[in-house]
Amino acid sequence: MANNEILYQTIANAQWWRSSVIYQIYPRSFADGNGDGIGDLKGITEKLPYLADLGIDAIWCSPFFKSPQKDAGYDVSDYKDIDPLFGNLQDFDDLVSASKKLGIKVIVDLVPNHTSDQHELFQAALAAPEGSAERAMYIFRDGKGKNGELPPNNWPSVFGGNAWTRITNADGTAGQWYLHIFDSSQPDLDWTNPAVLEMFDGVLRFWLDRGAAGFRIDVAHGMIKRAGLPDIEVIDTTMGGATAKDEKDLTFAEIEAFNPYWGQPEVHPIIRRWRKVLEEYDDRLMAAEAWLGPLDRMANWVRPDEYHQAFNFGYLDCPWDKAELTAVINESLRAFGNVGAPSTWVLSNHDVVRHATRFAYEHATLPAQGDGIGPDFAQPDEAKGLRLARAASAFMLGLPGGAYIYQGEELGLPEHTTLGGAYRQDPTYARTQGKRVGRDGCRVPLPWVSKANESNGFSSTGESWLPQPSSFARYARDLQDGVAGSTLEVYKRVLKMRKQFNLGAGNFRWAPEFMDETTLAYINNGVLVLANFAGKSVVIPAGEILATTQTDLTIEGELEHDQTVWIKL
Repeated sequence: MANNEILYQTIANAQWWRSSVIYQIYPRSFADGNGDGIGDLKGITEKLPYLADLGIDAIWCSPFFKSPQKDAGYDVSDYKDIDPLFGNLQDFDDLVSASKKLGIKVIVDLVPNHTSDQHELFQAALAAPEGSAERAMYIFRDGKGKNGELPPNNWPSVFGGNAWTRITNADGTAGQWYLHIFDSSQPDLDWTNPAVLEMFDGVLRFWLDRGAAGFRIDVAHGMIKRAGLPDIEVIDTTMGGATAKDEKDLTFAEIEAFNPYWGQPEVHPIIRRWRKVLEEYDDRLMAAEAWLGPLDRMANWVRPDEYHQAFNFGYLDCPWDKAELTAVINESLRAFGNVGAPSTWVLSNHDVVRHATRFAYEHATLPAQGDGIGPDFAQPDEAKGLRLARAASAFMLGLPGGAYIYQGEELGLPEHTTLGGAYRQDPTYARTQGKRVGRDGCRVPLPWVSKANESNGFSSTGESWLPQPSSFARYARDLQDGVAGSTLEVYKRVLKMRKQFNLGAGNFRWAPEFMDETTLAYINNGVLVLANFAGKSVVIPAGEILATTQTDLTIEGELEHDQTVWIKL
């Protein structure tokens, strides 16, 4: 166990993003403002008072750009317009304006690795001849085999199947192959082409000029593929890629060499270019979705002239375990601190099983990253998952640095684990013929008013693009708002105390004087955060209880297993 030295100290005059709580909105599932069953920008704007009451500092909206919606908007056909499903540019301007009045910043989700196959640039590439400037915007290659009938290499798609699709020429003959690390409707751009770089400079400035507080960068460790596009040794479909042996036994260069399309060093000049664009504006953010390990390697992506933040997927993937949490927190604070960056903390997002369900399972039995839980999977103990999720959330939100909340986790929402195949829309489900159910289970629309209609108030009509499980009626916001001990009230209390004691920019140390074999404790700006992981209850120390997941806890009372308490010493 670490000693009681201070491991993290406040940086004077820190930027807002170093300590903010950022709430992720999946637009199609947050709130439906027009009754068509799909969430939209007007719905988000209408619910801003709720978000302000919750106590968050910024919202990050998953893509709302024009798109055929083959991958829920992560297949962009126009980076400078809003898809009619979600509204229009005026709706975005209204959202930014209304958010500003409430002190909430708006972060846009940028998708630079690939476009939609319906993007005008890809359509032009299909119509142009081999070797043309139009084709050079993407990664086209001749196939292998006698007649080019084999893909250029053995790379797999993250969504299953091969990462290459062959086109048919205008005369009906078979043509070249194009690369798509994700779905065939998402061709990868060629980021070695200066024209691609220039295009995205314009995209960044377009949204920054409209008031965006910054960007969450999708697949931030992608974009560059190693020259020659060599085969990979181990077929792996996770966002980080496989390694031949434990990453701890490899140098960073060896890890990069092992996977030729994730985390290549040539991505860094692109990041630095973007950083310069953002520095033309006041205090904007770039947060990287970079599935990179170990954390020392990830820290290289948040050096002072690169991304401001990177999602801490090492923390997200950590089970509710005292020893493992200690290790990942120590590693995070050290690695990010070494480059002058804040750590981030996150437990759920739109690509992983919700943590209120994840914690109901033994960690080793969970599906791989990028997949979900379906009706054929062993079903979770919902009460256990919620208990651990509440404790884990309260423990996380006391840590210094930036924190991310995924919509609905403040309600304790579980994964929809019984969603039928007829409803599933994640490309993974179709590309694997149902062998992998995909991520739809964590993307189900939110319940706002219990039993108001079939969608529990998500839309005025009851329409919903994905059906909610029957359990969602018990988690609706109206049943939790103002109810002592509800998950929503725990979140509101914790976020209020986090802000009051400035814990995001606090001074952190472990508190071994308050630990035993079943508990883990730290002190941040004079607040003791104590969690109990095992069966027996423990007596809590004297002080003022600021927040707790255990509703009947009194000072000098006993903290039960899988509960967390905040105490002012």
